[in-house]
Amino acid sequence: MTRLVLAVDLGSGGPKVGYVTTTGEPVWWWHERTDAVTGAEVQDAEEWWTTIVAAARRGIVEGGVDGAAVVGVAVTGQWASTVPVDASGRPVAECLMWSDTRGAEHSGAAFGGPVAGYSPRALATWLRRSGGIPSPTGADPVAHMLHLDRDRPEVAAAARWYLEPVDYLTMRFTGVAAATSMSMTAAWLTDNRDLDVLAYDPTLVRLAGVNPDRLPPLVASGSVVGTVLPEVAAAIGIPADARVVTGTPDLHNATVASGCVTSLRPHLSLGTSAWISCPVPAKKSDVIRQMASIPGLGDGQYLLANNQDSAGRALEWFRAAVAPESSYAEIEALAATSPPGANRVLFTPWLTGERSPIDDRSARGGFHNVSLDSTRADLARAVLEGVALNLRWLLGGAEKFAGTRFDPIRVLGGGARMDLWCQVLADVCDRTLERVADPLVGGLRGCGLYVGLALGDVTADRLADLVPVDRVFTPDPATRATYDALFREFPGLHAHNKRMFARLNG
Repeated sequence: MTRLVLAVDLGSGGPKVGYVTTTGEPVWWWHERTDAVTGAEVQDAEEWWTTIVAAARRGIVEGGVDGAAVVGVAVTGQWASTVPVDASGRPVAECLMWSDTRGAEHSGAAFGGPVAGYSPRALATWLRRSGGIPSPTGADPVAHMLHLDRDRPEVAAAARWYLEPVDYLTMRFTGVAAATSMSMTAAWLTDNRDLDVLAYDPTLVRLAGVNPDRLPPLVASGSVVGTVLPEVAAAIGIPADARVVTGTPDLHNATVASGCVTSLRPHLSLGTSAWISCPVPAKKSDVIRQMASIPGLGDGQYLLANNQDSAGRALEWFRAAVAPESSYAEIEALAATSPPGANRVLFTPWLTGERSPIDDRSARGGFHNVSLDSTRADLARAVLEGVALNLRWLLGGAEKFAGTRFDPIRVLGGGARMDLWCQVLADVCDRTLERVADPLVGGLRGCGLYVGLALGDVTADRLADLVPVDRVFTPDPATRATYDALFREFPGLHAHNKRMFARLNG
């Protein structure tokens, strides 16, 4: 009998829910945006759960999925967000998303200072132990916890745990509060010099000023947290003995979903945000470019972590603001009518600030070099190219970090469905891209394979072959001079405007 996994991929734009085999083959899946999950800074975690249960049930009742074949459950999704829950795992307030910075004054007071925004002593201590440090800008779980404890005492009093979204959903399935070094990475509260140590570092917890009693217990990455609660299993229509594995941040899941689990094999995720990553053998940090090697999949390796805040989000903004009557396919077709280089129109995608390759929460996006001759097609293409130019900037730092050239690169994520965008990325970055088939459901495929690894149905050395590639995009040499000229100007657009950004948005 085919062994199935109930897979949940909680993106910033809403959950995808599906059933996938333990060898990564999607059987059925569902996704739609809802008002409850489109907020930028807060979202309704209870609505996530009711949506997920209803969709999972629909797959069995209407989608023809054999619920009895489900042997595992896995959750992946966005991270650096915080859900305050009670002892039973029910939310006691909204989820504070990764873009929520209301705790900035508290984190800034705790470890802010003159060295790249940090206190020198705190920076040295954190980098030596954890490899990264919470941001004084407030866009991370430490600031969220400090905000709840100090500004919203009624929430703090009702909360038993502060959970990452993937750990919150895992607890709703199992009733067990648990986290891993990988799911808690954005808090930077574990000593990552030894990946076998499953404990929060008391020195870092003290420096952060958070309440250690609200930090969830740590378990091994890739382990089984428990089985599905009987009432949840009955509501969905799956066996109560289905095993639920630890939740994975979207970075870790994409590593599995792309098949790039061997050392230095790269993947690029083009979703709401974007990143370029690969497994790396050792702990390392690049504070200037906001990159670090973080606890990996529990296989003894680390993962290169970085994040470009706006990728697909930039295209969503363009559609809403400029072409609300158009579908994404129509915008892609429109952009294709503009030549490579978009007639020298440049777009910077820093719509919510930026993390990598520069850490500037005050930065903002814009169109540059627009003339009376510029068309809507030029603007559409410039958005695609601007995201790609920022990724080229990120790629340079990532390759320097890893000490190798990334070529070819596997690409996945919702934005990768656009052939034009993939070709633009290949041309701008001058790299061959291998697109994972059905990139929109890559997160669900990763969940299936992750359970397959945990239950022994697949082995890591087989993953690359289990992940299908539907198309290879090779760089067009005819575009090289155009994109090199645009990229020479691109980083300077931030350097020349960063003081203005600080004055207007700081």
